[in-house]
Amino acid sequence: MSEIFSQMFSPVAFPWVALVFGLCVGSFLNVVIHRLPKMMEREWAEQCAELRGETAPPAEPLSLARPRSRCPHCGHGITALQNIPVISWLALRGRCAGCKAPISTRYPVVELAAGLAAAFCAWRLGPGIAAVGAMVFVWTVLAASLIDFDTQLLPDSMTQPLLWLGLLLNARGTFTDLQSAVIGATAGYLSLWGVYWLFKLATGKEGMGYGDFKLLAAIGAWMGWSVLPVVILLSSLVGAVVGVSLIVFFKHGREVPIPFGPYLGAAGIIALFWGHPLTEMIWMRFA
Repeated sequence: MSEIFSQMFSPVAFPWVALVFGLCVGSFLNVVIHRLPKMMEREWAEQCAELRGETAPPAEPLSLARPRSRCPHCGHGITALQNIPVISWLALRGRCAGCKAPISTRYPVVELAAGLAAAFCAWRLGPGIAAVGAMVFVWTVLAASLIDFDTQLLPDSMTQPLLWLGLLLNARGTFTDLQSAVIGATAGYLSLWGVYWLFKLATGKEGMGYGDFKLLAAIGAWMGWSVLPVVILLSSLVGAVVGVSLIVFFKHGREVPIPFGPYLGAAGIIALFWGHPLTEMIWMRFA
């Protein structure tokens, strides 16, 4: 597979191709971030209605493909020319073409982040399956983290396929050996599962959700068990700093939950590229 990519793209052209493709993927990720939680809520409502012996009221079909993207304020349909990543937002000056309502800056930021991340993966790893796998990992973690930030939900439809894809890629040792990947997936899940139950037994409260367990399991499946301490350390440090800052400077209520997924995701992306050097550095420092 890597030979095919090497023949198709030169090391110089590959990052530019990845940048353009990543921008387009970023546009799709905006759809996923916005619609997937709504699709989950609708599915849960239908299941609850079925358990009650009721029929859920008819609703407009909703999927990642239907209906077409439109302005939430006036219903103006987004045309192909108005859906060019980043460029369309700049051309429209961040406003709807129909009602002139402001369009959130998150849309171009997500598109740009997905594009730049893809270009970085291509530049660092070169033409090959490892670069493509890294792109998929970063894109999935980016979307899942933003969904968690908005809703405190980490969808199984994202974390579970990510875990299995990591194991599949590492069947040929793409990022680590298969044994390390399997142990990493198991240790990633059980470590946070243990923290969850210790905290619940001590306080009677739930400190985190099951989605966090699955995301760390996926990270372990991609990079192996040895990077898990670095991931947990980085995510905990960043989470603590952000959490304290929100409470002190932004009057964030202590009882308001703070999603842990974005910090796990950020640490996972760092570990994807620098996890093993960081692990070696830590072991050398404390050995």
